[in-house]
Amino acid sequence: MSTDNLTAILYGINDLRLEQTEIEEPNESEVLLKIACVGICGSDVHYLENGRIGDYVVEQPMIIGHESSGTVIKLGSAVQNLKIGDRVAIEPGVPCRICVFCKRGRYNLCKDIKFCATPPVHGSLRRYYKHAADFCFKLPDNVSFEEGALLEPLSVGVHACKRANVGIGSSVLILGAGPIGLATLLAAKAMEAKLVVISDLIEYRLNIAKKLKADQTYIIDNIFKENENINNIHKLFNGQPDITIDTSGTESSIRLAIMDQYKDLFEKKDTWYIKTLLKSIFITFLKYFSYLIITKVDLLSIFLELDYGHQLPGRRKVWESGRGSA
Repeated sequence: MSTDNLTAILYGINDLRLEQTEIEEPNESEVLLKIACVGICGSDVHYLENGRIGDYVVEQPMIIGHESSGTVIKLGSAVQNLKIGDRVAIEPGVPCRICVFCKRGRYNLCKDIKFCATPPVHGSLRRYYKHAADFCFKLPDNVSFEEGALLEPLSVGVHACKRANVGIGSSVLILGAGPIGLATLLAAKAMEAKLVVISDLIEYRLNIAKKLKADQTYIIDNIFKENENINNIHKLFNGQPDITIDTSGTESSIRLAIMDQYKDLFEKKDTWYIKTLLKSIFITFLKYFSYLIITKVDLLSIFLELDYGHQLPGRRKVWESGRGSA
């Protein structure tokens, strides 16, 4: 085995270095992987440019990268689900497995989760990387390493749509046409949503969304007031969408998401409680969460969600069947 383990290490703001690091030995429940592909996530860029995301601060050198795929080259003594030579996708968040959330199957909410490239945990952008064997998932022969690395962001979109109960006949508004917004679009279409509209400030992103079969796109124009943008969006739906999913995390987009479902509340004179709720949601989103779901039901339903749970294994089947392709 080569001893070349070139590694991308973030030392601080705009200080990313390529250095050799030691190839780690897997423990009894881990595997050593020869990394094939690593995606660059928005979180990697945030850490590079800002040195932090919410409460997570880069205070010491950190290896970046968490959207990964590779080949198993060494097994821990207790590993039974994989063999040497297996091509795998990596689920980057490894929970404690024993807390209440883990035992309930909501391990994505585990307080002790160790998530790649989230301070102080190192990531996978290196030639060789060890990972928990039960959070590595075999790739079908017709799924490439590149597609395998993309299973992680796709899982976020799938989890959002499952949490929002997207299904046959649903009308869905997605705010933000970045990678997570586009993954959510793919998931909503695969779940047979009737009408999916996606919005963004940047036209070229919406052009990609059109290629991925968005039914309608809407460019957010700052010359319009919030209620004008809402009215324009509602015209595309012939009314109000069943579900709104915000994937951008900006305060203006979160406001738009809630106004889309609860426009009548904003039109009341005394809206201090809504403004307080918005500020609280925005701060919480920045600190911890991946996306926001708003649905109109008898009571206000707001889901702030962290990543995904139990979604990555199933996304292999999406790629394998071809339904995850453009």
